[in-house]
Amino acid sequence: MQDGPRHIPPLRFHWLTRSYDWVVRTAMPEAAFRSSLVSQAGVLDSHRVLDFGCGTATLTLLIEAAHVRAEIAGVDVDERVLGIARAKLQAKGSKIRLHQVVPGPLPFADGSLDRILSCLVFHHLRRADKLAALAEFFRVLAPGGEVHIADWGRPANPLLRAGFLLTQLLDGFETTTDNVRGLLPDFLQQAGLEDVRETQHFATAFGSLRLLRGTKPK
Repeated sequence: MQDGPRHIPPLRFHWLTRSYDWVVRTAMPEAAFRSSLVSQAGVLDSHRVLDFGCGTATLTLLIEAAHVRAEIAGVDVDERVLGIARAKLQAKGSKIRLHQVVPGPLPFADGSLDRILSCLVFHHLRRADKLAALAEFFRVLAPGGEVHIADWGRPANPLLRAGFLLTQLLDGFETTTDNVRGLLPDFLQQAGLEDVRETQHFATAFGSLRLLRGTKPK
């Protein structure tokens, strides 16, 4: 993830950032796919969990609500969305730690995390950044640790493909093409993750939202 020209804000424009939560909540089955992602991650009380590209911390807070004893952190490149996230965390009395990141290594030691979750982030990244992020996931995960991703994938039918054109017009064709071609599972495998598979599919007005998982070998 990177600030500047390579960073695409939520809804593409910074002036729309404060509308992001409302748009996702009203235009997509947000509660269903975020809850499914948290459920499939199988977080334990002892786990150290990262929400990669946490944005306004909707998913991060959902993880904490379900697993109050887990150690949870969120990272994002966008200071504006992190400002919204911090306000939400303060209102909830949350213990989640948020970090603004810059291109390069994640601020975590090798093998220090048990779960990494990411929701609607990878379609904002160019291929090199997708691969770099997944390489970092592999580095910071402990053996047996897991990655769980919710993002756009190969459309299940022509109608969903047409809907995804709206997403591509908003977020750009360069970053979304790998998603629509269904390449994210291949990228997880290239990073060294095993047992990579799609777990669920959600049909939305903006395309096929797919949940993925992968495990670092023990």
